[in-house]
Amino acid sequence: MCSDCPRLESNDGIRLAAYLARCGVASRRACEEIIRAGRVTLNAQPVRHPAVRVRPESDQVAVDGTLVRPQPALYLALHKPRGLLCTSHDPQGRRTFWECLPTLRRWRLYSVGRLDADSEGLLLVTNDGGLAARLIHPRYHVPKVYRVWCAPPVKPEWLARFIRGVESEGEVLRARSVRTLEVRQDLACYEVVLVEGRKRQIRRMFAKAGAEVRRLLRTQIGPVRLGRLAPGRWRPLARSELSALRAVAGLTDSAQ
Repeated sequence: MCSDCPRLESNDGIRLAAYLARCGVASRRACEEIIRAGRVTLNAQPVRHPAVRVRPESDQVAVDGTLVRPQPALYLALHKPRGLLCTSHDPQGRRTFWECLPTLRRWRLYSVGRLDADSEGLLLVTNDGGLAARLIHPRYHVPKVYRVWCAPPVKPEWLARFIRGVESEGEVLRARSVRTLEVRQDLACYEVVLVEGRKRQIRRMFAKAGAEVRRLLRTQIGPVRLGRLAPGRWRPLARSELSALRAVAGLTDSAQ
């Protein structure tokens, strides 16, 4: 079992596997395997059960003899260029958003609000898994704003249909709002606001209207704006942005 069985019955602290993941050791599932392999000690005693509870303020946890501590919370705004995937690791070896974060390779970070490889724009990156989960959960209706260039321009009646919902591949896809920004003879630009994030949603919606998306740029997630951030560059979120972001996700600063 383990040398600290009473910790299995306690609700005090957090699970050992979750603690190791917060320390940036590995994913939670991989941390469970590390624990079962006998590589982890809690207060100098070996443990082999991932559900053992850890009190971060007082316990000492080591992996292969090296003490580990949780990484500080990190919140970034990144301008993802086209051609990069929003995944931490791609089995096929394709390029990911990590190319933009070479100095943070040792951090365990999550991307919030996925963008496909052909899309670009604002990506939130954090090691706060709880906030990340809320920002992408449809329950919290966090708006995401996109600028969409397509050809040919869609007929005006389709803009209303996008809001009512269009069927695609067995799903009903909806936008909260759609606004025309510019229309030329063979190209148009629209602002689309979503509160759900289905796979390639905007491209599928415009395809139903007979239009091909030529460029897709996300400009805003909740209160955080892309602004003048150049492709491939990132910046820390301002304290005011983080507070507003936590508010729209139904959290308070005291819940960090």
